[in-house]
Amino acid sequence: MAGQMASGSRTAAPVERLRRTAWRLGAALLGSAPDGNQVASPAGLLAGLAMLRAGAGSGTAAELDAVLGFPLEHRDEAMGALLAQWAEYDGDPACAGADQPPQRPVLHLANAIFAARGLPVGTGFLETLAAHFGCQVRQVEFGTPAARAALDGWVREHSGGRIGQAPLELDAGTSLSLLNVLTFAAAWAEPFEPAEDADPFTLADGTKASVPMMFGLRTLSYAAGPGWRAVELPYTEGFLMRLVLPARGRPVFDAAQLAEIEDRLAAAPAVLVALGLPKWEHQCSLDLMPVLAGLGLAETFGPRPDFEAIHEDAEIASAAQAVNITVAEEGTVAAAVTQFAMICGSPPGPEVELVFDRPFLYQIIHEGTGMPLFLGTVMDPRG
Repeated sequence: MAGQMASGSRTAAPVERLRRTAWRLGAALLGSAPDGNQVASPAGLLAGLAMLRAGAGSGTAAELDAVLGFPLEHRDEAMGALLAQWAEYDGDPACAGADQPPQRPVLHLANAIFAARGLPVGTGFLETLAAHFGCQVRQVEFGTPAARAALDGWVREHSGGRIGQAPLELDAGTSLSLLNVLTFAAAWAEPFEPAEDADPFTLADGTKASVPMMFGLRTLSYAAGPGWRAVELPYTEGFLMRLVLPARGRPVFDAAQLAEIEDRLAAAPAVLVALGLPKWEHQCSLDLMPVLAGLGLAETFGPRPDFEAIHEDAEIASAAQAVNITVAEEGTVAAAVTQFAMICGSPPGPEVELVFDRPFLYQIIHEGTGMPLFLGTVMDPRG
């Protein structure tokens, strides 16, 4: 974990903007595949995008700020302040399994850059990431087993072994890979009794499945709104799980709806709730390129971004996030890895397109004398 806690007055507004950005990213992540189980890490993606923003210039920087709502001032300081607050709960990501999560929550976040050996990475970019993101550069030979082992080993270390490898396959053409891992483990403030019997769970298509359910009486913040009901289920300290049940249909909400749910729960009274919750263990891999391009980041994830502060002609070739989560009677364990891969951009595109797809003249000329050795026309290339 990294980042020095900055002056609250200077970073309070930028931190709030970063929080709103994370909710917008979360809505886009869950909305990308509404028909299946989804699990994503908006905070992990936010950290990765904030690191990219530290290396962006001109129109790319303006696009990231406009589309994602990044703060225009003290952005890196604010991200560092967030990481410093989370550092209070930093610990060994392999501290406990899902059957016995730690009584004091663990939130471990790590950032890294793997760069092609000999690649000149911008000094200012590296200094910013070291100061505010705790991020150091490691040099590898992309496309080799040693590079794959280095990236996968880093991911396993910081996810406590819950994620076995980095989500992207990188070849020798990769110039730089930016990685973020976020791992969370916490026990419920009140554990549930062991789930013994299977109970019916109605699927989106109306069919029913039998699943292990956990039940308990809890005094919880409870709120309801148009088409939804929600509670907040606390962990032992510092964290909670917000659970939102739609009246019908799929549990997909846009950023405005998520903000409304948050506002109503903030003002909600605590009531006695007879809570029934299934156990679940899900994993998800997501291609981030269409999600982020769909938000409007056309230049950032296009062929001509401005990441010159990272390295010359840098462009993003691929981006992915892999996440898994286990929720059971004792608590929750989850891990996410977010990865961006960069390449040296392709050469400039042609200024003129000329396709000889109709009859044409050809000449074979001796350059020294200008003598036409052969002249001809092609009326039909087939002969």
